Amino acid sequence: GDPVNGLRLETDPAYWPEGLAAALAEAGHTMIMEAAHSDAMGHAGAVVRRPDGVLEGASDPRSDGTAAGY
Repeated sequence: GDPVNGLRLETDPAYWPEGLAAALAEAGHTMIMEAAHSDAMGHAGAVVRRPDGVLEGASDPRSDGTAAGY
């Protein structure tokens, strides 16, 4: 997407505690509210190596990517 200078939040209240967006705006953050399940959100994937050497991965179900490690 286009680069933005602000914090993007989805409008779906299921994702955020009540009052979070207002509190972040009051703290000085520029808020950009996106529609729920917007293509502008998600598309993240990550793999972490735990201290015991096990790899764990996750990816956002809204995109076609996956997280993999070996």
